[in-house]
Amino acid sequence: MEKIYQYTAQKSATNPHSEPSAVTTKEISQALAIQRSNASKDLNQLVRDGKLTKTDSRPVKYFLSQEAYEEADKYVESYKQERAPRKKQQPQHIQTSFVSREDIFSNIIGINGSMKNAGEQAKAAILYPPKGLNCLITGPTGSGKTYFAHAMFQFAKANEVISADKELIVFNCADYANNPELLMSHLFGYAKGAFTGADEEKTGVIDQADHSMLFLDEIHRLPPEGQEMIFYFMDHGTYSRLGETGKPHAAEVRIIGATTEDPNSSLLDTFVRRIPINIQLPSFASRPAFEKVDLVKVMVSHEAHRIQRTISLTEDVVKALIGSVSYGNIGQLKSNVQLVCARGFLNHMHEEQIDITIEDVPEGIRSGLILLADNRGTSNELSQNLESKLVIQPNEDSLNIQADSYELPYNLYDIIGDKAELLKADGIDQETINHFISTDINVHLKSFYKDHGFSFYADNKLSEFVDRKIIELTNRIYSMVTERLGNDFQSNFVYAMSLHISSFLKKLQLGEKREVNDNIREMVTAYPEELKLAQEIQQYIGEWFNIIIPESEIYYLAVLLVSLRSASQVGRIGVVVGAHGNSTATSMVDVVKQLLDVDQVTAVDMPLDMPPKIAFEKLKQAVLSVHEGSGVLLLVDMGSLATFNEKIQRETGVFVRTIDMVTTPLVLESVRKASVFGTSLDDLYESLKHFHGYSTLESLPAALTENHLPKAILAICASGEGTAVHIKNMIQTTLDKKRIKDVEVLTVSAVDLSQLLPEIQKHYQVIAATGVVDPQLAAPFITLENFITQNTDELIDQLLLNHQEVETKEPLVFDESETREVCLNYLEKNFTFLNPQKLIDPLLQFTEEVMNNWQIASEEQGFRINFLLHAAGMVERAALQQPLSTSEEEKQKLLNDPDYESLHIQVLSLSRVLNLTFPITEEVYLLALINHQIVD
Repeated sequence: MEKIYQYTAQKSATNPHSEPSAVTTKEISQALAIQRSNASKDLNQLVRDGKLTKTDSRPVKYFLSQEAYEEADKYVESYKQERAPRKKQQPQHIQTSFVSREDIFSNIIGINGSMKNAGEQAKAAILYPPKGLNCLITGPTGSGKTYFAHAMFQFAKANEVISADKELIVFNCADYANNPELLMSHLFGYAKGAFTGADEEKTGVIDQADHSMLFLDEIHRLPPEGQEMIFYFMDHGTYSRLGETGKPHAAEVRIIGATTEDPNSSLLDTFVRRIPINIQLPSFASRPAFEKVDLVKVMVSHEAHRIQRTISLTEDVVKALIGSVSYGNIGQLKSNVQLVCARGFLNHMHEEQIDITIEDVPEGIRSGLILLADNRGTSNELSQNLESKLVIQPNEDSLNIQADSYELPYNLYDIIGDKAELLKADGIDQETINHFISTDINVHLKSFYKDHGFSFYADNKLSEFVDRKIIELTNRIYSMVTERLGNDFQSNFVYAMSLHISSFLKKLQLGEKREVNDNIREMVTAYPEELKLAQEIQQYIGEWFNIIIPESEIYYLAVLLVSLRSASQVGRIGVVVGAHGNSTATSMVDVVKQLLDVDQVTAVDMPLDMPPKIAFEKLKQAVLSVHEGSGVLLLVDMGSLATFNEKIQRETGVFVRTIDMVTTPLVLESVRKASVFGTSLDDLYESLKHFHGYSTLESLPAALTENHLPKAILAICASGEGTAVHIKNMIQTTLDKKRIKDVEVLTVSAVDLSQLLPEIQKHYQVIAATGVVDPQLAAPFITLENFITQNTDELIDQLLLNHQEVETKEPLVFDESETREVCLNYLEKNFTFLNPQKLIDPLLQFTEEVMNNWQIASEEQGFRINFLLHAAGMVERAALQQPLSTSEEEKQKLLNDPDYESLHIQVLSLSRVLNLTFPITEEVYLLALINHQIVD
């Protein structure tokens, strides 16, 4: 290491006045005759020791630390020189423990979750004796296939199955997909004279990968001839160079392929059969929420390290980043993180900490918040895993596997900072500088990522006009509607319905009422399905906000459903927006078109120097262009333009109504209502005269828009200490797995339920109940037999996302054999100290005798299951000598009960069979279960 430092220092000393002298890994390797991998390791150690600095470019260049950023020939100081050098700090919010080199996979996010199987397969492929197994990595674009291949290579080196001086050889098959001969020459090399221009022998990538690993990216692009070449080499370990006729060459190469396609359809069967391990990487969307958050943390950590400043992101920024990812997966997330951090850096360049808020986020990425609202499951999970602010401090990477294919080959922050200083030195104001460099950032990033097909812009601006709670509600309504009426709704359903709900909530806030005219009533009677569903939606909205929605709204909701379901676009009211300014009208119309996906609206921009005659002609032509037979609404910014109304009608024959003082919300509301089935121009005009904007819910009391009590699920059994505890454990396991922390599971005794319930409701919002007794709440009740036969994960999702599905579940019906199987499965999963196989038949016999004695119908399988499972708990408690407790008063009450003797005889019978003694306290709860069934 000292030799490397001395070499670098000596080189700098010989060139003190010109450009700073730099060295590269390759140069050090050749000059000092050391392995390249060792040179790289020592150079990076010198960087960590503060003796050298390095660039983020490729190839990486290393300088003496005092010369790292000097640029003597520039007359403008770098932005970095304005700030005192900061000391590197340890991270506060990201803790990374030491990980051994052999366990390199443990630092991959999701290695104990969505990536667990992939990691185990990779290790098996590498360590399998004697020479490992060839494998194929499959996954969508941007899912991390290249990164994972590099991790496999580092794992192989760390475990000494590949020599430390070897490098991973990467070959992109797409580069030679259409030329098998050229492909063969690059893979296997060629002999001198093999073709014109082959003046000397050349080795191929197989030679380079001998005793190492070859990564064949985009392997599906290999033509059949290329696949045959590879699998012949896999079979025999030998190959011939192009144009060579002598003895074949031998090589020992581990092959990893990567593809976004289905191997069975894109590769030859004979080729696929020779690759025994297929490692499937998950898409970003399929990863759990906490992994998505961790990925954001790591990527922001990389950016913080680049600029050596703390970066903070608000919760909304993190959600927008995650919601903005679509087909691009982790690669797209990385590009979006880089763009957001670059914009944040530009806006806070001269501050010690880069605090990024939603205002710093580009529009297209900001729309991820709305896209996220379409997926309630992910949104809820994210809320459980996010704090109000995420703070990342600069830190050395905890694991340097390899720069992936989405790593920028330059330091974007240096470009931003130095360009800003140059523009500032030229006297350009800060606003212009920000605009100029924002465009530059997009150009840099777009040009780099264009091959990956990522987009930084989407068409969602809905949250700028509508409260997010309304958008969340609308997404639930959309699920309800499509489930009942199918999917044949227009793509703008969420936008149109959100705006409608927001508009009438605003009217409610202002105390305005609207009556339904006879035309609307007659029209919706022809659509009974939509009318019935509209009634349910009206009730749902009322429950959501805990307010009374007038019945008249049912008809308007029904008309909206009809309109959004109708494929016909004929006869709509046209809308023309006219405003003074070079682009005022166009800007408003663009927003509306993006949100509502409509084409019956157009803009007329009128520069201040435009003559009135030309303005009139433009408006007239615009009216004709959007007229579909139902008239045109003209929205203008000044009252003087309204005087064109009658003249346009006379010259075009089109019925026109005009409203002035146009705003973007007014255009939105106009176009939305103009698209509604059966709307007349006069009705539209009258309704818009009283439009006061969209509701932000600020004037509704907080208590009406949100229930602030903690959520709870009730688990009810006879004692509150037996089956209920098992139910609680099952539910709690699912809640922990999903990282849901704001739902508590309460165990309750059926005996005390009526007394405890009022107090529970004071302190909790009960979202569901399950067990042996229905507490008769507004929340859904899941019978015990339904609960134990359902997937708990799915059940919790239904409860938290759409309890309507749970409410409609009918009690399951079992025959005797099915009842036995259900109980046996439950006992095996939830009872540690019992042998369910031996116990099930005595418990069934005991339950049967009780049912016969109290004349409970044999068809009551629900009671059979409840009673048997409670009895199983009684047996386990007796075996562990942990009986239930009850008051002396309850015991005396039991002894005085005329049915006690019959029950006691049957309990004694069970105790003899099992050789156990059951205390009287257990009999209290057994009789309570029986009495509850008889009363019901």
